[in-house]
Amino acid sequence: MTRIAIALTPHFADWECALLMAVARGYLGADVVTASPDGDAVVSMGGLKVMPDLAYDVLDPAVFDALVIPGGLAWESGEAPDFTPYVQSFHSHGKVVAGICAAASALAATGVLNAVAHTGNRLASHKQYPAYLGDALYRDQPQAVSDGRVITAPGNSPVTFTMEILKALDLWGPQAEAEIKAFSGEHHQA
Repeated sequence: MTRIAIALTPHFADWECALLMAVARGYLGADVVTASPDGDAVVSMGGLKVMPDLAYDVLDPAVFDALVIPGGLAWESGEAPDFTPYVQSFHSHGKVVAGICAAASALAATGVLNAVAHTGNRLASHKQYPAYLGDALYRDQPQAVSDGRVITAPGNSPVTFTMEILKALDLWGPQAEAEIKAFSGEHHQA
């Protein structure tokens, strides 16, 4: 069974991981587990209170197939934890690592984007981190980018973010495509 860890921060952007969680768990049978810095409850930007399954310190790439980090206000308020040890561990073990919105810049801070094509909200957001040296590989586009089992997306792209994660985890197929099509239909020209 595919196991996905969602690393939540205080004031996480709930809509950025909700589609992935619902489709992967509800329709594709994946085990989706949430984590917070200390295992205590976190409240999303939308006011959703989540009691996570575990704390970050037990996020183990031997147990999970993917580490997914939604963005949110934690980076703006200075409350965001340093994801470097978790991201580097998952990445070095060949697991999927994904960040959307401000969390794409959190991946930049770990240095993991230096050798893969990637995107995010803005290149300037990534460049504020000294470990980031991936300017030439940045793609200024509204859709998610997947390269080398690293997935990034700007905050306005939870649909393509979900699609790329499902593809990287070999969960993409007719059922996943049908579910995503239902959520992305409004974006197609009539």
